[in-house]
Parts: sequence; structure tokens; C-alpha cells
Amino acid sequence: MAADTTITETPKKRVTWSDMKKALGVFRYIGPYRYIYGAGIGFLIVSTIASLLLPFLISELVAAAELKSEYFSSVDQVVLALIGILIVQAIFSYGRVYTFYYVTTKTTADVRTDIYDRIISLPVGFFENKRVGELISRITSDVSKLEETLSLSLAEFFRQIATLVIGPIFLLWYSPTLTLLMLATFPLIVIILVVFGKFIRKLSKKAQDTLAETNTVVDETFHAVNTVKAFTNEQYESNRYRRSMDSVIEVSLTLAKYRGAFISALVLGLFGGIILVMWYGAFLVQQGEMEVNQLMGFVLYTIFVGGALAGMGELYAKIQSTIGGTERLLEIINEPAELDFKAGAALLQKLPSGHIVFDNVQFRYPSRPDVEVLKGISFEIKNGEKIALVGPSGAGKSTITQLLLGYYHISNGRISINQKDLDDYALLHLRYNIGIVPQDITLFGGTIRENIAYGKPGASDEEIIAAARQANAWNFISQFPDGLDTLVGERGVKLSGGQKQRVAIARTILKDPAILILDEATSSLDAESELLVQQALETLMKDRTSIVIAHRLSTIRKVDRILVINEGQIAESGTHTELAAKEEGLYNHLLKLQFAEE
Repeated sequence: MAADTTITETPKKRVTWSDMKKALGVFRYIGPYRYIYGAGIGFLIVSTIASLLLPFLISELVAAAELKSEYFSSVDQVVLALIGILIVQAIFSYGRVYTFYYVTTKTTADVRTDIYDRIISLPVGFFENKRVGELISRITSDVSKLEETLSLSLAEFFRQIATLVIGPIFLLWYSPTLTLLMLATFPLIVIILVVFGKFIRKLSKKAQDTLAETNTVVDETFHAVNTVKAFTNEQYESNRYRRSMDSVIEVSLTLAKYRGAFISALVLGLFGGIILVMWYGAFLVQQGEMEVNQLMGFVLYTIFVGGALAGMGELYAKIQSTIGGTERLLEIINEPAELDFKAGAALLQKLPSGHIVFDNVQFRYPSRPDVEVLKGISFEIKNGEKIALVGPSGAGKSTITQLLLGYYHISNGRISINQKDLDDYALLHLRYNIGIVPQDITLFGGTIRENIAYGKPGASDEEIIAAARQANAWNFISQFPDGLDTLVGERGVKLSGGQKQRVAIARTILKDPAILILDEATSSLDAESELLVQQALETLMKDRTSIVIAHRLSTIRKVDRILVINEGQIAESGTHTELAAKEEGLYNHLLKLQFAEE
């Protein structure tokens, strides 16, 4: 259960414009709201222009006080103009904030929904290589960074760009000489932006990956809390989480060092340039080549432009960080889905029968390509026939049912249902017609009604109760004060193992599949419940193609045929009576072992 939380060094890679365009591809989600976002940009431009007029009016206020203003005849006129500009700025700033937050809320909801839709439509193999905590981190922290960028950082980025474009025009108007002197300091600032930006982007992506590892530790521990407590490993898990957090702190502090150095260098270069400009401006005033109000206006605009440039550095770092997160989001969004679960009702049609053929099927798990799990296995299950798969652990029994469900593609051979190749079925249609009661029951943290109705969304209470009765679950459900509305807790923790098993059976009964898979379906029941559920299962399996995986051989005596699987091959085949009579057979050996245990 322990996880390696060591963060490996990310290989160095030069960021190209192509990489930037790919990462920025996530911003296409703004498309449906582009007109509202455009309105927000319009509000932003007007409010920015209004704010850029303030230094001019303040300088004119000084000029008017000295009776030297060319545009205003009195101080009162300047003050009225200032009040008007402030009102305009306030109105358009409100519009900017609201429109950007509106678009951001809608956009990030769309992104989260698309990522979730993509994840649940990916093949089982994807989840074998990804940890749940990491995927949760993608939907939460990575999208949160995108949300911050869309609502604040990107808007401010546009504002700073506008300031950097319009501000120098005013500066040139006041004094071309001082403007050229100020622009001479820009190359140093650009170098700072480029050099530090690369490191900040790399470390930001690393910080997100480290946080995802930490979320994985939390997810694993909380899901396995009973195991943790049974082994009294609370301290071990606490230490594991602390080690993971130490990695987060280490990366975050390194990131903070680079960001701090970035801001310090930027401030030094920026305000050093401003001091230089002010010194030379004061010299021009002394020489009578510049008025005091002009120097004040120039200094105010220099501060505006300098502040925009300094802010640009921080915003650039944030946007770089967001790009690191969007790369991971796009990795998931661009993963090829195994099915289209929104394809419509046309694929949700019942199969008339369940005739299954495995013909020389060979299989290796993608995560273990060196191990051949099934070695040319062949068998036929006629429509309505009930067969059992037995054999030692790891023999390949569950693999057969996973292949039937289309979780993986076979390496060689052919699987068909009703004389139609398995690959010719749409996965949605295939799985709609297969019901499974697994050994490890998974219930969702809602009510009993919701968990049973999971087999047929929209089922009526009458249908749900009928399914519960057939699974012999209604007796205990009806005794709960809330009946079907009883909350089962996270992963069904409020129900006993046997109760969870019967709810799962009821769920499958309600689905009414053409093909039924029972994977140790009665393993968690006591003797009395097992008898009742076994009777319900026999009714359910009547005239239905059924595959039973069982270790308790007493539960499969009445099946039509038993396939004994050993090391990926069929070792024996026959009825319980036939196989039990073979003294040297594997089935007989398993019977003796189980009898000895009992």
C-alpha cells in the first residue's frame, strides 16, 4: 500500500511556441462565451483608458493652480473631470469584473465536466497506470489555476498590455528625451522575464505534480481506512503523508526562491530606471526645458508603465504556471475514449440471446506484456447455459469475464456473441447486455434506492422493491427506519458485507441482462443468507446465459458445465458429478482441499 512519493527530476525541455499553443488550447472553452468575454475586454479597455487619463488630469490640476493649463481655465473644471473619470472607471470596472467572472465560472465548469466525461469514458488500462488522487488533482487544483488565470490574471495581463501600449504615447507627448532614456532600461527587464520565466514554469508544473502525489496518499489512506486501523498503521500513514508534504514544501520553497529573485531583480531594474529618469527630469526642470507639472505627469505615467511592467512579470509567471497545469489537462482531454456514452438510446437495446464462443483466445495484460495470462483458450457457452469457472487464484478466470466485457483487446484469437465478433459490438451496447455481481462490491454513497436503481436509472419504486425481494434484500431494507432512503455511507460502509452483496444482486436483477456474470456473488453471506440468495440467483439465471466464478465449489453443483482453468488453459470440463469422479483430476483435488478446510 505504501507509495513512493519521491519526485523525480523532470527532463529539461526547451519550451517552443508550438508547446505554448498546445497548452493554450484549453482556452478554446471560452469560445461559447466569446461575445460576453469580448464585452469584458471592452470594459477593460475603457476602464484602463480612464485610469490612464488620471495622471494627465493630476498634472493639469497643478498647471491650473499655477494658471498655466492649456486645457482647463480653473481648478474646479479639472476636479469635475477627475470625478467624471472616476465614475466611468468605477462603472466599467464593475462590468469587467462581472463579465470575466461569469465567463470563468461557465468555462471552468465546462472544463471540469469535459475532463470528468473523458476520464469515465477511458479504458480500464488507463486507470491501471493512473492513481485516483492524481486524477482528482487534475480536476481540482489544475482547473483552479486555470480559473484564477481566466478571472484575474488574464484580465490583468490585458490591462498591463494596454497600459504598456498607451502609456508610452503620453510619455512621448510629455518628453521624448526622457521617454527614450526610460525605454533604454527595458532590455534588462525583458532578459529578466525570459530567463526566470522558464524556471518558474518548470517548477510550477513540478509543484502541481508533487501536490497530486500528496492527494494520492490521502485518497489511498481514506479508502483503506479499515485496513490502516486493523494493522494499527495510523502513525505509518501519518509519516507517509508528512514525507509527501515535505516534498511539496521543498518544491514550493524552491519555486518561492525563484519567484522572489524574479520580483527582486525586476523591481531593482524597474525602479532603478525610474530613479534615473526622475534625476534627469529634475535636471531638465532646472534648465528650464520642462515645466514642473510636465515632470509630475511624466513621473506618474512612468510609475503606471513601470507598475504594469512589474505586474507583467508576476502575471507572466502565473500564466506560465497555468500553462503547466493546462498541459496535464490536455493530456487527459486528448486521451482516446473507448466509448461514447452519450451516443443515445439506439445502443441501449437488449440482445435476444447470449451465445458465447471463445476461439483460441490468447491474452497479455498491457501492464504485464511479458506474462501470457490466457494461452489459446477455447470454449462455447450456448444460449441460456450456466457454466462455472473454477481453478487456482491467478489461473485466468476473472480475465475471461473482463475480456467478455471489452475491458481489454485480446492478443490473438476470436470472441463472439451470437455469431458476431465482439469487436463489432459498440461497447455501450455490449456492456448494456451484461450484468455482473463482483466479489468486491462497490456501492455509491447515496441511498439504497439509488444504488439498486443504478442497474436501471429511472426505475420505479415497484421495480426496485421487486428486485430487492428477488435478491432477498427487502427483509433487511424494510426494517430500516428510512427504508429505501437509507444512506449506505461512503462505499457502503454502513451496511454489512452480506447486505451490500444483496443490494448489488438486486441492482443486477433490475438491469435484466442477457448475459450474467457472478464473481463469488455469495462469498460474503452467512449460511442462511447464502441459501436465500442462491435460490434468488437460480431464478435469475433461468433461461439466461450465466458465467459463475466460484471458489466455494458447493455453490456450483447445479450448473450445466464446469470449466476448470489452470495456468491460462482449460484443464478439465464437465459436470460436477463427472469431474468429482476423476480421482487424479484438478477439480477433485480442489474439492478435497476445500472439504479438508471445512
